[in-house]
Amino acid sequence: MGVFMLVIRQIWWLFIGPLRTIIRPNVERVSTLESNFTPVSLILVRVFCLPTLALVLFFTHTNSAVADAYADKSLTLSKAIQQAIDNDDWLVGSQYAQQATLAMAESAYELADPKFSLALANLPTDTLDFNQEAMTQLVAGVSQVYPRGDSRRLKRQQLQQQSDRQPLLRYEREAKVALTITQIWLDAFQARQSALLIEQNRALFDQLVDISLASYSSAWGNTRQQDLLQAQLEQTRIEDRLTRLAQMQEMAEQKLLEWLMPSGTNFSAEANQSSGYASEQPQLKSKYDEYWQGKPPSNSELANYLVRHPSIQKFEQSIAVAGTEVQLAEQKYRPEWSVRASYGYRGADMSGRDRADLLSAGVTVSMPLFSSIKQDKEVEAAVASQEKARTDRSLMIKQMMAAFYSTRSQLERLDQRQLLFKNKLLPQVQQQTEATLNAYESDNGSFTEVVRSRIGELNAQIEYLEINVARQKQIAQLNYFLTSAESGATTTSLSTSGVKQ
Repeated sequence: MGVFMLVIRQIWWLFIGPLRTIIRPNVERVSTLESNFTPVSLILVRVFCLPTLALVLFFTHTNSAVADAYADKSLTLSKAIQQAIDNDDWLVGSQYAQQATLAMAESAYELADPKFSLALANLPTDTLDFNQEAMTQLVAGVSQVYPRGDSRRLKRQQLQQQSDRQPLLRYEREAKVALTITQIWLDAFQARQSALLIEQNRALFDQLVDISLASYSSAWGNTRQQDLLQAQLEQTRIEDRLTRLAQMQEMAEQKLLEWLMPSGTNFSAEANQSSGYASEQPQLKSKYDEYWQGKPPSNSELANYLVRHPSIQKFEQSIAVAGTEVQLAEQKYRPEWSVRASYGYRGADMSGRDRADLLSAGVTVSMPLFSSIKQDKEVEAAVASQEKARTDRSLMIKQMMAAFYSTRSQLERLDQRQLLFKNKLLPQVQQQTEATLNAYESDNGSFTEVVRSRIGELNAQIEYLEINVARQKQIAQLNYFLTSAESGATTTSLSTSGVKQ
């Protein structure tokens, strides 16, 4: 019996204290609230509500312990980015495309295959006698074409320049993959953390509903039927909110799974075998603060840095390819040579004497002798294509600069909102909640206002989480703009020190 009473006493101190702290930090105010209940109501609340709260706290503590045990096995953002890059089939295809283009470059430099011919010429049709006519001969020939000017070297150079675009495309792809994974990851994180905030307050709302029900049933206090219905309605809305957040989380995680699947045709379930996702929000390191220490760069400084981005560097390669195309078009003014030689074997004459064999050689040349309109237009088209590539490069720089400034402006506003929420709004919401509860305890407020104030405080916490996540997305976007092709593969710089406060 003594052990049983000791257990009851421990349960009382473990769960009554937290319950009072959740409902009101001041124990005296809790006593004021309890004074409105009948003894029977208080017994019902303590008998049925306390075990529920005990189970909630127990499983919350258990889940936290399990999460800590598997923290090292959880899938962090950095692991997800690296795994997505390692499993990206596009990057593998780009490597094959580069190999194919390099092979074509070496092939383009070689001369065309010589052409061999074998012919029976001038055979008399009346007798088909090879020795009858002196003109009859068996001719073996060979010919070789030599392209115009320096076309072979220029064609190889052009294909090599095209192959040099592939590493830049891969750097750009890796940067985009890192940005995409970061955004999807943060979407899933936001849904999980929002649901966690709601779950943490869910027990409180359940207790408020139970207390209002007990107060209404006992006819003590100032709880009205509409207050009870309002509390139950908010409880139902919380259930719906949790369902929508679960849907958002599942959608984000399924999108993430698309990138984490193994490459090739081995579509196994390995991507699903992680112990879960890391619970802490990664803090991305801002390249903008690292490079300019928060000082806004001038347009020229930003443009000079953006030209190192893979998206701009690939246009530089396109301009180089177009320049080589201009040189190739100019080679059309030069002659194209073709050399041929043949050997004709003749039979003996009617007297049995051998006839002399015949050797032939010749040169064929193709050149614009009378008109060069065709060549002029080809050069003109190549020059126009090169200028278009320069225009595309300039347009891309302008677009990236505009997007950079827009992202930086959004980040600055989010920083302001973060400080406003942290220093003013969240404390004010908490004060409002306390004031509303004080008014209710002194019969100057309604229970509905108490519930609404709690909902408002929860919404403010979720909105603060949204601001933190939006900041990380903008930092990831800025880091993408400041990616340099000179640094090779790009992986988002981050640390997992938790949410920045």
